[in-house]
Amino acid sequence: MKKRFKMPSAFSVLMLITLVVAGLTWIVPAGQYQTNEDGGAIAGTYESIAQNPQGAWEVVQAPLKGFTNALDVCLFVIVIGGFLGIVMKTGAIDAGIGSLIKKLKGRESIMIPILMTVFALGGSTYGMAEETIAFYPILIPIFIAAGYDALVAVAVILLGAGVGVLASTVNPFATGVASGIAGVSVGDGMLFRVVMLVVVLVAAIFYVMKYAAKVKADPSKSLIADKKEENEKHFLKASAEEMPELTGKRKAVNTLFIITFIIMIMGVMPWEDFGVTFFGDMNAKLAALPILGGTVQMGWWWFTELAMLFLVSGVIIGIVGGLKEEEISDSFVAGAKDLLGVALIIGTARGISVVMDAGGMTATVLNMGEVGLSGMSSVLFTNLAFLFYIPMSFLIPSTSGLATLSMPIMAPLAGFADVSSAMIITAFQSAEGIVNLLTPTSGVVMGALALGRVSYGKWLKFVMPFIIILMVVVMAMLTAGVSLGM
Repeated sequence: MKKRFKMPSAFSVLMLITLVVAGLTWIVPAGQYQTNEDGGAIAGTYESIAQNPQGAWEVVQAPLKGFTNALDVCLFVIVIGGFLGIVMKTGAIDAGIGSLIKKLKGRESIMIPILMTVFALGGSTYGMAEETIAFYPILIPIFIAAGYDALVAVAVILLGAGVGVLASTVNPFATGVASGIAGVSVGDGMLFRVVMLVVVLVAAIFYVMKYAAKVKADPSKSLIADKKEENEKHFLKASAEEMPELTGKRKAVNTLFIITFIIMIMGVMPWEDFGVTFFGDMNAKLAALPILGGTVQMGWWWFTELAMLFLVSGVIIGIVGGLKEEEISDSFVAGAKDLLGVALIIGTARGISVVMDAGGMTATVLNMGEVGLSGMSSVLFTNLAFLFYIPMSFLIPSTSGLATLSMPIMAPLAGFADVSSAMIITAFQSAEGIVNLLTPTSGVVMGALALGRVSYGKWLKFVMPFIIILMVVVMAMLTAGVSLGM
């Protein structure tokens, strides 16, 4: 019997890509741009530099350097694991899942549009991406207990937040950075991006619900049907009938659990960009308290502050849940161990960009776009710019990094083609958003798949038809926007 091909592990895929990128540094000419004080490339200043090919030494070091570069994200993931370990030890999540499934009996599908809308709003407003890692261990058991598979839960979170980032409205890491460099207001093109958000979100919800309904009606139609029993044993500690009782103490734990996530979202929202000064004023008063020490105001939190939040909240939840000191400590360590593999995947993914940057490839590819896109009609320029940003997004996974590097060149080129800066910003963030739904260089994608126990090959099989739909929709909307002079 012929042996079927089996997709390599996430680590093998990432190391293979690292090898390919390293090989390209021997072929693709190295170059550099002169940069402005903000780090943006200055149009017309590209020059070739000495080749810096990356060898076996650099390839082996890449995941280690990548882990160092992504240390804040990786530590956040590990602390999240510890936090969840404590919460799970209290039995509150199991009790809550059992209660939710009983209440939604026959109406479980309503969770999909509600949750995807929430994640899309987070992605559109503040670039919610890495932060979603915390939700996978919580929602996967809920969807499996409701009769779906782990892939549905992964798609709800990853596609929900992903299409939000694609159609960013005030996302400071995409729209904000790009608008600032292009010299336009974040509000320019806002109406168009809101319409795009609604369109792509509806498409994503429809796509996921269609697959979810098929799986629930016939579990054998699941793309991961071979892992059904294994996943049920892994993610579900007991059936809904066997779930622990939802006592008052467990309700309190679940309330603290929800409050923790609300604080997380409040901590990363760019309040000052919305004209909200309350948190800045409050932080100034808190910082004046000598016992409290230095604080970081809401809206400026990042992974160190978020990790601190989950660490403190985990301890409080353990105490409220009636756990002893030793149980809190042991549960935290056990939970952290469960997500260590995810943290390592994120670091390995980051190592790819380490090799690429060291090889001097990025500037050369950007120069190809500068030369190739000049002198085109507005519609053709906008759509080709969108297509150009797709490989660029793969080469530079950082949204803000790609905006900083490329927008000083692309915005003036757009002006020559009679295309507004707002439209080229939309093309940029749409391409970046699409790529971030499937690129193996994204720690978010690979981390999500690792948490859901979904192979990269199965994810590609699931998401590729939707990617094609998204590209057609985005290009049609860009064409309409340019034609209408937006």
